[in-house]
Amino acid sequence: MTERKSHLDTLAVASLVGCCFLWGLNQVAAKAAMPEVPPLWQAASRSLGGAALVALWARLRGIRLFTHDATLPGGLLAGALFAAEFVCIFVGLQFTTASRMAVFIYISPFVVALGMPFIAHAEALSRAQLAGLLLAFAGVAWAFAEGFTKPAAGPHQLLGDGLGVLAGVLWGATTLAIRATKLSAASAEKTLLYQLAISGALLLLIAVMQGAPLPTRLSTLAWASMGFQIVIVTALSYLVWFWLIRTYPATRLTSFTLLTPVFGLLLGALLLGEPITARLVVALAAVATGIVLVNRR
Repeated sequence: MTERKSHLDTLAVASLVGCCFLWGLNQVAAKAAMPEVPPLWQAASRSLGGAALVALWARLRGIRLFTHDATLPGGLLAGALFAAEFVCIFVGLQFTTASRMAVFIYISPFVVALGMPFIAHAEALSRAQLAGLLLAFAGVAWAFAEGFTKPAAGPHQLLGDGLGVLAGVLWGATTLAIRATKLSAASAEKTLLYQLAISGALLLLIAVMQGAPLPTRLSTLAWASMGFQIVIVTALSYLVWFWLIRTYPATRLTSFTLLTPVFGLLLGALLLGEPITARLVVALAAVATGIVLVNRR
């Protein structure tokens, strides 16, 4: 058992910053590979490849994954939520920009902060924290409204934005499911393997049912994108994230993840030439400020 800590130390902060950079780059990598690898095949490959690597890692370290510890219901729930989240992300990226997707996904801290008091009563919200929630929601609504007036990503940007918001809700729900079930006491490897294996199987089934063609040849860029998503993001960074969830307060961890859309905005502009509108920057600032208020002592 890992001892749960009440505050974020230097190791936690450094790990979070590294994860946030990788997650911001992940949206860009997925968008870059999309012309060659259909979105649901990308999502299924990530999960199944990551599951194989996590299982290999656990075996090499002698970590027992298949024990009777009553984690199966929580694992099934977390895996299904994880699969739904990535369906929303990868389908949504067809219709909106990677930078906009990064902003909308990271309303998940809002969801966690709202739901945690029902799981851990000590994390009930004060008036200032409730004001922070409203500010964060207003920021998302402000950015979302741009899809009605100036859809910079195309005529279906509103659909992509909506799927990004839903993905953020599902990510927050996954974090809450982990904390509310027996998974909160499971190893990071077991928690992640549940999500990757179950989501991989579901995503593969959906991809086959959709009838999307498998690519016959991939460019160097597409291979690099898939390798980065499977090895660095899905296997490595998610292991670190689930270890953090087991060890540190969830609301404080999730507030730090708002660094990710900052990285996503910058990397989307630098690597893909995506537009960064003033409305999107203002919305990001409002969401960040709101989440900081939520997580104040």
